[in-house]
Amino acid sequence: MSRSDRTAVLAFLLAILVASFIVWAGSQGATSALGAPIFSMVVGLAFLMQWLAFIPAYLRQTERLFDVAGSITYIAVAGIAVWLSPPPDGRSLLLLSLVVVWAIRLGTFLFRRIRKVGKDGRFDEIKPSFVRFLSTWTLQGLWVTLTLGAALAAITASAHKDLGVFAVLGAVVWASGLAIETMADLQKNRFRACAENTGRFIRTGLWAWSRHPNYFGEIALWTGIAVIALPVLEGWQWTTIISPIFVTLLLTRVSGIPMLEKRANEKWGGEDAYESYKRRTAILIPRPPRRDKIQPPIS
Repeated sequence: MSRSDRTAVLAFLLAILVASFIVWAGSQGATSALGAPIFSMVVGLAFLMQWLAFIPAYLRQTERLFDVAGSITYIAVAGIAVWLSPPPDGRSLLLLSLVVVWAIRLGTFLFRRIRKVGKDGRFDEIKPSFVRFLSTWTLQGLWVTLTLGAALAAITASAHKDLGVFAVLGAVVWASGLAIETMADLQKNRFRACAENTGRFIRTGLWAWSRHPNYFGEIALWTGIAVIALPVLEGWQWTTIISPIFVTLLLTRVSGIPMLEKRANEKWGGEDAYESYKRRTAILIPRPPRRDKIQPPIS
C-alpha cells in the first residue's frame, strides 16, 4: 500500500471517529424513531448516500456525481430529520427551508460548472485509487455532518421554543451570506464568459472588496443557521455549533483559500496589477479597497 493510500485509510477512519462523536453529542436530548435517535439515523444516512454514489462514480471513473450527491444529501438528510421528528415547529421548518434553498442554489451552480468544464482536475490522481476515492466520498459525508450538525440538532431536539430574536437575526445573517455568495458567483461567471478576460483575474464588483467573497458568504450563511439553532440546544448538543467554525477552518486553512491563493500566485504572481490587487483587497471579509501606496513603474 502506497503512502497516499495509507493516508486515505487514516482519513477514512478519522472521519468515522469524528462523525461518531458528533452523533453521540447531537443525539443527547434528541427525539427517537424506530428505537434510535433521529440525529444518529440521519447522519448514518448521509454517509450511506455517499458510499452508494461512490460505486457508480468509481466504476465510471467520474467526479461528476460528487457535488450533485452532496447537495442531494443535504436536502434528504434535513428533510427526513423533519419528517421523522414529532410535528415540526417553526424553527425546524425554517431551518429545512434555508438548507434546501442553499443546497439547490449551490448544487445547480456546481453541476453547471462541471458540465461546462468537463472535469475537476483535483480528482485526476484520486479516481484511479479505490481507497483514496472512497475516502474522498467519506470525507464529504463528514462535511455534511459537521456543517449540518447544528440544524439537525435543533430539528431533532426534544425541546421546542417559539421563534424569536435569534431566528430573525440568524435568518438575516443567512440571507446576507447567500446573497453575497450568489452575487460573487454570478459576477465571476460573467467575467469568465467574456473572451477578452481569458487568462485574467477578476477584480471588479464584490471581488474588488474581497479576494474570496463567495467563501465569506458561505461562512456567513452557516453562521446564520447556527444562530437560529442556538435557543433549543442543550448539554452536549452545543458541540454541533462547530458547524460555522468547521466551515471557516475548511475554507481558510485547508481546501479553499490556501489552494486558490497558491494557484493565483503561480499564475499571476509578480505581475504589477495582481500584486497591487493583493495589497489593496481583503483576503476574505469584504471592505472597501485600500489605496495602493506602491505605484507600478511606468513602462
